[in-house]
Amino acid sequence: MNVNALCAQLSMDEGRKYKIYVDTVGKRSLGVGRNLDDVGVSDDEIDLMLKNDVQRAVNLLNNNAPWWSQLTDARQQVMANMCFNMGWGDGTKGLSSFKNTLACIREGGYDRAADQMLLSVWAKQVGDRAARLANMMRKG
Repeated sequence: MNVNALCAQLSMDEGRKYKIYVDTVGKRSLGVGRNLDDVGVSDDEIDLMLKNDVQRAVNLLNNNAPWWSQLTDARQQVMANMCFNMGWGDGTKGLSSFKNTLACIREGGYDRAADQMLLSVWAKQVGDRAARLANMMRKG
């Protein structure tokens, strides 16, 4: 069987949906007819999505805060983790709204940046994650 031909045929018949939708029998679905309610996703698929989402966060940082690449690996991980979680945003939401924190990081004021992180609404929302990331920011 020609798997590529079948995939093309299924893509035509099922359509390609980039967001979750409810199919004709009430099942949440995604992609080319993937029944999320009954089939779900595999670990390999989760890992692929995760890698793509991490790359998206890295690209956002590269485009909006190119200086971040000069940080230690641990501090890069903090920024990428936060960007993954919140997105970059538009200055009023997302990581871009952390203006004081970002300025402190850029200037090398890592303790102050960590303090700012912990004072945020985001820190209250994510709990232990914020404490761990602030500690990473401090220690580098």
